[in-house]
Amino acid sequence: MTIRNAAWKLCGALALALAFAGGTARAGEITVYTALEEDDVRVYLAEFAKAKPDIKVNLLRLSTGDLVARILAEKANPREDVIWGTAVTQLSDPRILEMAEPYKPAGIDAVKTAFKDPQNRWFATTGYFAGFCVTTEVLAKKNLPMPSSWQDLLNPVYKGQIVMPNAASSGTGYLMIVSLLQMKGEEKGWQFLQDLDKNIAQYIKSGSRPCKMAAAGEYAIGLSFAFSGVKQIMEGYPVKLVIPSEVAGYEIEVSMLMKTAKNKADAKQFLDWLLTLDAAKLYGERSEMSSVPGAKATPAVLKAGLPADVSTVLYKGMDFNASAKNKDAILAERKKRFER
Repeated sequence: MTIRNAAWKLCGALALALAFAGGTARAGEITVYTALEEDDVRVYLAEFAKAKPDIKVNLLRLSTGDLVARILAEKANPREDVIWGTAVTQLSDPRILEMAEPYKPAGIDAVKTAFKDPQNRWFATTGYFAGFCVTTEVLAKKNLPMPSSWQDLLNPVYKGQIVMPNAASSGTGYLMIVSLLQMKGEEKGWQFLQDLDKNIAQYIKSGSRPCKMAAAGEYAIGLSFAFSGVKQIMEGYPVKLVIPSEVAGYEIEVSMLMKTAKNKADAKQFLDWLLTLDAAKLYGERSEMSSVPGAKATPAVLKAGLPADVSTVLYKGMDFNASAKNKDAILAERKKRFER
């Protein structure tokens, strides 16, 4: 068994393939860091392998907060050639941006301005927005109403029935907090989050895990990114995807080439592939939003509850620069108020 194949069987934090050759790269081999979901990564890399069979991808997959912490901890000796599919709010940290090498991948001119850095340090292929995974069986069993908005979640009947991602480790969790603060303003936003905390049973490390826990019947409502609910519905779980009526905060997932990449030629081929039609078709099957022409939600995805035009449900006022600039302060305030 090769190192890479063995690594696919790893459990825990690494989860996916991770193989480093003593800090040096070999021709036809790149190291990629990502915060994308494990099942999506497997599908994307399998398709990439068909297009570029001579390029081996060694991969580290962690939740967003943990991945960014890892990148910064290794800043003096970076190991990754590419950062792939990670929240722009997190990667906009100046310490990370200074590690990025400007690059214009093939096909970037067709990507809308909002999804690419003016200095060509990053570009987005996909994004996500907040949604509620509501288990209809639990609601029926406990005679609970179907929520339709963030405000509905403050109803005392949901006490102990809601799980939410932890903003310190999850990009989705941070998105939820920062978007509510931006939508409501600091004072009202923190008060809302404090009121919501009264109904929260657990804060979970992963952005997708709350939806999976709800789908399993452990809780009535899992706050996750919307596509996590779509997946559970398509797999046959008794889940309804609810997009909050106040509109949903969103995040874009960006990729970048590192200045210290040891194999830039192959790293650039990987980044180029992310903007191809083959990749775009996968985004339509596995992501709630995409910047790549040709990405189109499938009938199964739309049937599961994803809007045909996601722009109609997104909070238009999302300020990614403010989200990035205020991250440390927001997480510190959250820890003071809600750490358990």
